[in-house]
Amino acid sequence: MMVHTPTKYFFAKGYSEGETKLNSFDNALLKAGVGDTNLIRLSSIVPPNCQPVEPIKLPGGALIPVAYSALTSDDPGTIISASVAIGIPRDETLAGVIMEYSDKNRPDEVEAKTRQMVVDAFAFRKRELKEIKSIVISTEVENIATVFAGIVLWY
Repeated sequence: MMVHTPTKYFFAKGYSEGETKLNSFDNALLKAGVGDTNLIRLSSIVPPNCQPVEPIKLPGGALIPVAYSALTSDDPGTIISASVAIGIPRDETLAGVIMEYSDKNRPDEVEAKTRQMVVDAFAFRKRELKEIKSIVISTEVENIATVFAGIVLWY
């Protein structure tokens, strides 16, 4: 059996409305550039020496490793936000950490909480943190909306 370890990562985010909760989620994935793939949800560890790249066009139907946060709501007028953050260790031979968070809250508060979760994860690991990179996406629900923020790991 061959085990592939990703060497690259990129951020993806999108939001959308839809006629149903599932259509809303699917539309948000399409807007994030990952909608025609099969997402494999990760438990949030970044391989050592994994490097950021610009988003790439993913092959249709591919199995795509991704750590993500998403939130769907059918409560009109509600603000929904999703964020992901990646923590890079000072010693890049060690694994990094990805944290995901979503809430019915302002984007700045959701992103701040996600970033703090990275700090906490590094403290628990007794690992020195070099930097945190994060994204957030937010929308006000009109009918049925989804926000999606993810970190795609690639080979």
